[in-house]
Amino acid sequence: MNKSFQAGLLFIVGLAAMVFSLIADSLLVDAGWVSTGLLAIGILITGYAVFNLRLEIREYLRHDRGELVLSTVGLIGIFVALAWLAALYPVRFDLTKNREHSLAPQTIKLIRAIDKPVHIVFFHDRGMRDTMELYAQMADLNKRITIEFFDPVLNPSQARLRGVEYAGTALIESEERKVTVNSPSETDIANGILRVTQGKQQTACFLDGHGEPDPFSLESHDHMEGSAGHSHGVETKIVNHERHGMAKARNGLETLNYKVEKINVAGSQTDFSKCTLLVVAGPQLPLMNLEIKQLEAYLHNGGNALFLLDPFVETGLDSLIAQYGVVLGKGLAIDPSSHFWADVSAPAVSNYNPHEVSLKLPLTFFPGARPLQPTPEPLAGVSVRPVVNTSQKSYTSLVKTSTDYVEGSSAKGPLTLMVSSIFSPAVENSAADIMKQLRSNEPEKPAAAPVVKSDRKPSKIIVIGDSDFATNSFFHVMGNGQLFLNAVNFLSASDNLIGLEPRTFDIPRVEMTNIQMKITFILSLIAIPLLMAGLGMVVWWKQR
Repeated sequence: MNKSFQAGLLFIVGLAAMVFSLIADSLLVDAGWVSTGLLAIGILITGYAVFNLRLEIREYLRHDRGELVLSTVGLIGIFVALAWLAALYPVRFDLTKNREHSLAPQTIKLIRAIDKPVHIVFFHDRGMRDTMELYAQMADLNKRITIEFFDPVLNPSQARLRGVEYAGTALIESEERKVTVNSPSETDIANGILRVTQGKQQTACFLDGHGEPDPFSLESHDHMEGSAGHSHGVETKIVNHERHGMAKARNGLETLNYKVEKINVAGSQTDFSKCTLLVVAGPQLPLMNLEIKQLEAYLHNGGNALFLLDPFVETGLDSLIAQYGVVLGKGLAIDPSSHFWADVSAPAVSNYNPHEVSLKLPLTFFPGARPLQPTPEPLAGVSVRPVVNTSQKSYTSLVKTSTDYVEGSSAKGPLTLMVSSIFSPAVENSAADIMKQLRSNEPEKPAAAPVVKSDRKPSKIIVIGDSDFATNSFFHVMGNGQLFLNAVNFLSASDNLIGLEPRTFDIPRVEMTNIQMKITFILSLIAIPLLMAGLGMVVWWKQR
């Protein structure tokens, strides 16, 4: 065996030792001395082999072979340089349709709005790279967020110091507040960051006991026309189902750092102190007088409430809501011009009145909604703002099983489906005096100083003539969920959360109004085929 052959074998052995050092570092927990030893041995053996093969290498690199080797080494060097630059300045391209590997726009907005320092310590193992990337992306969005990564197996002292036993635990700290997150989901991580920066958690209380949709239920079912299901507007078919669920709405609120609880006001004294706001979502039975009095006392003491009240259901809340300048209209809103799919009793809205709740809001629809009207006389201290209106061609149907317009009884559109009302007692008396003067044409009197009514505090309510739009079946479609969350955030004064909603990965669908469906049908099945046929006839005629 000649020396060149022996040197070649040593060169291969040296390379193999260096490769095994990398493998040992990747697989073994305590591979420090093993990988280092193999790497040192490999470098020594390889160097010795190259020294012994120097003549053969010099002869091999002569003429064209040398140029080929140098060009290959240069190309490899370019790839190594590009990889090094990519490691220093990483750029991500998410080519998935739903951008499943990127942060949701709502999360990006939330993270960028954080104005307090946040420090995150995440304990991970080798299989949690996706979660590590989530934390790293959030830290890149805001310089106030700093992050450390530890493996509790390789860094047991760090784990013991912070009381962490398992990988997958994140400790989030901000201004002496601490929150532990054990979930790898983006919404839970963002919720933890939001909770630790806000310092307190708000509570949304859902009224219970009158057949309302359950915020802890995942019940949902189809709502298509004909035999596939049933409509919440005109009852073309009666199908028995369990009551709706609102778990998607609850999940959305919890993502925004709300705590959701059900509350029953049938007792003599209900404790509303824990409620940031009250949600009355679709009661199917009338409330008792005792319950109405408790709700009235809650609002008079400065409470805020969201009322989602379906058509053709007597709830007994008419007098309470009238105190905020809103009258619950009769009948069902019918909109032949703008509605969801083929259901004229599900008005679709894309243009909204200016309001904090409707900023940048996409299309929403309401499967069976009642109209809302202002009180005949304006109320002192009450400011009512309509938010959602139907089209000019809409009207009301007073019969539950019909969509026909009845002259003399049906109200013409545009109809109001959602209003916001604010009571401010500081202007109550002065506003009343001004209205009296305007109606009686009396000479203007000196304005009296505003008198604060001591037994009624400022409060806000939002009334929507439908509750189905926020249930599990429709919450995730278009802007319905965002409208519900915006209304809650407005009532709870969480203006920094307006526009945020949980991220969902539902099957993508094209949602169109009835007019858009008709235009698409005419263009795709009539206009374009006729145009192509006409062009074909012209070409054929000229060729003749």
